[in-house]
Amino acid sequence: MTEVAFHFGAPNKLEYAARLLRKAVGRGARLVVFGSADLVRRLDAQLWALSPTDFLAHSIDGDVCAERSPVVLASALRPDMPADRVLLNLSDTVPQGYGQFHRVIEVVSHDDEDRQAARGRWKQYAQQGIAIQKHDLSIKGAA
Repeated sequence: MTEVAFHFGAPNKLEYAARLLRKAVGRGARLVVFGSADLVRRLDAQLWALSPTDFLAHSIDGDVCAERSPVVLASALRPDMPADRVLLNLSDTVPQGYGQFHRVIEVVSHDDEDRQAARGRWKQYAQQGIAIQKHDLSIKGAA
């Protein structure tokens, strides 16, 4: 069954996602980042703007090198995406097809609309019988 973890209290969703990606890739993880086309574009620009020592190899889904890239940015999930990847959900909805991944990480900012959308996603996962892990970033000082 898919594991789901919510990371609550990110002051800046994209900055936190970039840090989380660097940390996860440093530990050998391979990830798919799901979000709107605009969010994918902004995260892509942010990842390219990191300092040369912080560069994070990534690609946009559909690129030639996407299969080999440790991080794939996607605005749609395909059924043939590798199941060994972690799904980082930055969207407002539960992604259709999330169950093909062994782990889903949800990032939630301080924004009221984002928190409200997260509550809806939490309920959807819970209704499907998924045990959810909660990480309060403000308590851990990880934000």
